[in-house]
Amino acid sequence: MTQQQQLMMTFRQIILMNFGFFGIQYSFGLQQTAINPIYSFLGADYGSLPLLNMAGPVTGLIVQPIIGALSDRTWVNGLGRRRPYFLIGAIGCSICLFFFPHVTALWMAVLMLWLLDISNNTAMEPYRAFIADTLPEKQQGTGFLMQSVFTGLGITLANVSLPIFQHLITGESAAGIPYWVYGSFYIGAFCSIGTVLISVFSTTEHRPTDAELAALRAKPRGLGVAIKDIFDAIKDMPKALRQLAVVYLFQWYALFIYWQFVTPSIAKSVWNATPENKELFAQAVGWTGWVNGWYNVVTFISAFGLMTLARKYPAKVVHAGAVSLAAIALLVFPHITDKYLLFVPMIGFGIAWASIMGVPFLIATAEIPKERYGVYMGVINMMIVIPMLIQTVTFGSIFNYVLGANPTNAMMFAGILLGLAAFFTLRIQTKQGQNLNA
Repeated sequence: MTQQQQLMMTFRQIILMNFGFFGIQYSFGLQQTAINPIYSFLGADYGSLPLLNMAGPVTGLIVQPIIGALSDRTWVNGLGRRRPYFLIGAIGCSICLFFFPHVTALWMAVLMLWLLDISNNTAMEPYRAFIADTLPEKQQGTGFLMQSVFTGLGITLANVSLPIFQHLITGESAAGIPYWVYGSFYIGAFCSIGTVLISVFSTTEHRPTDAELAALRAKPRGLGVAIKDIFDAIKDMPKALRQLAVVYLFQWYALFIYWQFVTPSIAKSVWNATPENKELFAQAVGWTGWVNGWYNVVTFISAFGLMTLARKYPAKVVHAGAVSLAAIALLVFPHITDKYLLFVPMIGFGIAWASIMGVPFLIATAEIPKERYGVYMGVINMMIVIPMLIQTVTFGSIFNYVLGANPTNAMMFAGILLGLAAFFTLRIQTKQGQNLNA
């Protein structure tokens, strides 16, 4: 058999190697849904929430590329190259999630979020490199899109766990945090370490040859070397990745707008309400949870279909088509006045989210050397969080002075940006072609 045939994995093995992604994404789902309410329970005002949430983009910008560069130069007998890092990250996530609802002051919650985000990013970055390292090229599409499956499943269950526990558990802590929040975080603590352990023990990494291992261990190590690797990777970045960075600028800027303005948009279009009308606005907040949960269900299901498309068509074509669906969804979404019809455009958004979490990595892995997967996965994450930071700094003025402080216009603006992302995706000049017969 050829080496590639020897390395082919069964579908069950691909599921198991990605299973830890479920726990990591459950943790991210809690960050999206539960952290800001905890801040509010502890007395934070709405105007301070963006600053209190800076941990996500900042740690993503710093931690992931450093971990990626370090993992490229790592080999631990019995664990491998990437598994030591996402195992350490999962342990950190579990500890932080267990203690998070026990905080008694706002500064403690902010500190805990920073520690949680550092742990999440430590686990997340090497996981993508782990897939690229372990699977042959023909199966990488299935591998990356299986992460999309577990992304949808993990975030959905994190979202729905909160209202379920809300109906089962009463009372609150002395700090004012409801006890039903505790249940979701305890489950997250268990899932983070439990699912990662399944992946660690079920999937082995390919041991380098003795010559490769000797060369790896002869390389200089340390934080300074890792930082130098990051700058070298940016300097040497292939043209396709530079073009992907343009796509990510529009794509992730738009996604941040959606997550920030989906509730105001629903409140305006369905209930004609503002935050001052607390009762109606609260209904919009609750309905947002169902809408977001729905598109993550679509993500879970559609990822399987995208696996098939990614084996038949170039990744850039698949991704451009999926992102176009999200663009159309956000152009239509803020004009819908029936709350049940809001689920229809979210089908397109969910398909796009499945693609966003998996398909662009097929373009990336076709362009970068295998021995530098780790550092470049970190650089790609920089391409994600930089647009988020730019959006945080710039969109307030755009919203107030260009879009008339109207959430309808904000959502449509996001739709236009996603349309531009789809256009620039098709212009990527990539080696990745009609690949992947898993």
